[in-house]
Amino acid sequence: MATGQKLMRAVRVFEFGRPEVLKLQSDIAVLIPKDHQVLIKVQACGVNPAETFIHSGTYSTKPPLPHTPGSDVAGMIEAVRDKAPAFKKGDRVFTSIYKLPEKLDFKQGPAMSIPYFSAYRALIRSARGVLVHGATGEVGLTACQIARVYGLKVLGTAGTEEGQKVVLEVNYTDKINKYVGEKGIDVIIEILANVNLSKDLMIVVGNRESGTIGVTLLSSTKEEFQQYAAALQAGMEIGWLKPVIGSQYPLEKVAQAHETTTHGSGATGK
Repeated sequence: MATGQKLMRAVRVFEFGRPEVLKLQSDIAVLIPKDHQVLIKVQACGVNPAETFIHSGTYSTKPPLPHTPGSDVAGMIEAVRDKAPAFKKGDRVFTSIYKLPEKLDFKQGPAMSIPYFSAYRALIRSARGVLVHGATGEVGLTACQIARVYGLKVLGTAGTEEGQKVVLEVNYTDKINKYVGEKGIDVIIEILANVNLSKDLMIVVGNRESGTIGVTLLSSTKEEFQQYAAALQAGMEIGWLKPVIGSQYPLEKVAQAHETTTHGSGATGK
């Protein structure tokens, strides 16, 4: 390697498998941004649940190897190409790619990305009552915060041991239907459709306009992303949105972080 070349640390995946395939290396050449690109010095990186499926090789698409995970990050602009005039060196940002509100620290930045944008996209429709499955997780907590500020009636379920006991002892669909009455639930934010979808459909039975909609950020337009960012950043500045941070790990324990994300229960925040 050339003398004087800047190096960085990076987590690399050379084969698909359990979290142990995540290898931390410290001799990776620092990237050079191209036109319309910026280089971010990462201060904090979140673990997106989808990434646990990617490194295991069970995701719908497989990235070329070696692969570096980490779609939810926050940090500072390290370098900017001439054709990226919206940013300058030293700007605090989160991916992809917006300025991080001053009220948030770098650890909260990764929660602003996919979790907040996904929750906002799922909620921007006519709704009076919202049921959030996995309400203590990163997307669930965000959905609850956004729904409450818009004046919606919010109910949530959780996956903690205590919550599981309650679900086993009490039919939560009956409790929800009793609480919301004949009008029912307008929107169900479902994080684990393979487990809960049949009960979700029980809750909306009788609504002639009910349907199931898959929500993915990849189908959002550039204009929609700008709309989400403007609304969420305003909420951060005003103070009605505040990312909740759960477990924290040094980069050296990336495998443990992914293991907890995959097999842990009752997640609280990002």
